Amino acid sequence: MDKITEQILRRRMHGLYLSRKCEDITQLSRELLGLHCWFHRNVAFSALIRGTGLTGWKTALTKTWLYRGTLHGVVFDELPMLLGLHSDDSCAWLLGEEQLRDIAEKVVSLMEDGVYSRAEMRRIFAFDLDEPIIDKIFSPWGGIFVYLARLGKVAFRDMTSRDFDLIDAEPTQTPDQVLPELLRRFFASYGPATLADAAWFFGLRKDRKKKLAELNLDEFSRFEYDGNVYYFVNDNIDMGDIPELTLLSGFDPLIVSYMERSAIMPPEYKSAVIMKSGICLPTIAVNGQVAGLWNIKKGEPIIEFFAGQPKRIKAAAVDLVDDIRRQTAGIV
Repeated sequence: MDKITEQILRRRMHGLYLSRKCEDITQLSRELLGLHCWFHRNVAFSALIRGTGLTGWKTALTKTWLYRGTLHGVVFDELPMLLGLHSDDSCAWLLGEEQLRDIAEKVVSLMEDGVYSRAEMRRIFAFDLDEPIIDKIFSPWGGIFVYLARLGKVAFRDMTSRDFDLIDAEPTQTPDQVLPELLRRFFASYGPATLADAAWFFGLRKDRKKKLAELNLDEFSRFEYDGNVYYFVNDNIDMGDIPELTLLSGFDPLIVSYMERSAIMPPEYKSAVIMKSGICLPTIAVNGQVAGLWNIKKGEPIIEFFAGQPKRIKAAAVDLVDDIRRQTAGIV
């Protein structure tokens, strides 16, 4: 690892709370712009790895769809701003706009009357809609609830629930209005990063990617490396050292938030870490680079290194995973 790559990794690990602790899960979510929760246990893993306890975590954050159509755990009062980034996106992939609005209004009305079960809604709509449309609307991947979530009208009941509640978090700003603040916060926690990294993280369309370069970038520190310009917020804080051993959650921000991942994840390990389905497994980093996998299955810690490691590294990894096993007993 060359010196510049090491400095990038040091600063990222500090910004993402991998070389220091964050004791408040709401602060962690605010600074990281949401915690990825394709599986809810990833949020628990990510929080514990970063020094946060799990007291009240199921309701401390709101689980809903954000960037790139993925689920995140976010602080509720941040939702209007975060949702504003994609408030003008079309849901034409689901249904025509007029029919979609009509169905959404009926779903909201049913929820106001206490109907929250997808199965029950399927039965109710079966009188008016064909089965293929019902399958799309009430898809296990979200369907109509993705549409309503993007409008700030529904969210999951809590971090572990599959049911939804009505909420009031409608975006009050346009994408162009929220983009400068979100970009500043991205570079503050995820930097050094490129504009391409930011576009990927936020799931920006091609036309909005171009607007990133039109924003005021002079407020950020920057440097050029390997043909790319990296931006970050220079707060003159000691970044600390890269930890010798670090657990990373599934879909950990250090892995999934950047276009170029080779510095943290050697290419030969990519297929073992990221499945064809897109699932990113929990990993073990040695000196800042992915070196193995870990998990908790049937209440037992599972550890697999891709290459030989010293006994002290193996023993320390077992201790870290077992500690998480004990703290997450009953929720993973």
